[in-house]
Amino acid sequence: MLPQTHFILGIIFVILLYFLFSPIISIFGLAIILLSSVLIDIDHYVYYIFKKKDLNLFTAHKWYIKNIRKLYSMNKEQKKKVYLGFYFFHGIESLIILFFLGFYLSPIFNLIFIGFLFHLFVDFISEIMFEHRFGKLSVIYDLFTFRKLTNLDTI
Repeated sequence: MLPQTHFILGIIFVILLYFLFSPIISIFGLAIILLSSVLIDIDHYVYYIFKKKDLNLFTAHKWYIKNIRKLYSMNKEQKKKVYLGFYFFHGIESLIILFFLGFYLSPIFNLIFIGFLFHLFVDFISEIMFEHRFGKLSVIYDLFTFRKLTNLDTI
């Protein structure tokens, strides 16, 4: 899912949170949730830098758009044979770390946890609907399960 889609869905989510929890969660807290629900995708950019040895953010965006189009043009069986990349924030491990940081260090990490959780939930629904596989549950599991597949960039 593209960052702009995550941003729009994130705005809807924080508006809902505002009406449900406005005295409990401040506007600053809602902003942290919104930003973290979008900025979690920084790992996609880091993967692009590692893969292509290029720092250009616009080129990275074009590369992902090209790969998304390629992925969506494939049938269900072809998609199962493709490795999408290693995205270190997209798994239960980052949520566990944020949960403990929020519990022991600062409540700000709880807000980041909520943003990450929302992002991963939306990604999970998107994967079920469009990619027909259950990835992004665990970074470690995905790394060992999917890394032997053909990289989408080489197709």
